[in-house]
Amino acid sequence: MVARSVHKLATFLGFLSIFHAAYSAVQHRSYLRITEQEFTTLPIDIIIQGIMSMFAVMYGVMHIAGDFKEIRAVVDLENKSWDTLRNLPSFQIFNHRGKSLSPEYLLSESDRRDMREKHL
Repeated sequence: MVARSVHKLATFLGFLSIFHAAYSAVQHRSYLRITEQEFTTLPIDIIIQGIMSMFAVMYGVMHIAGDFKEIRAVVDLENKSWDTLRNLPSFQIFNHRGKSLSPEYLLSESDRRDMREKHL
């Protein structure tokens, strides 16, 4: 629990630092326009801050996201048997009218009510 909070804090501080680096870059650009200097490159401290912030965000997000899954589908399918691969639960219907053909079938109260309403 504490580790997850630390990673969230690292991600938040990384994003905050990226926004600060972007704001510093904009301020540097406006300073160059005011002093009528030509823009060649950003100062090294803004570049380093942006790169370090990016790594902090990547570190935090990778630990918050959890375990990665294998890209290859074969890895997930190796642990399953043929029966479970062909199992399609969306096509399994357990409540159907065929049960009323069984000699042991007893109508429930709701089924009786539905039949009375249909016949009225």
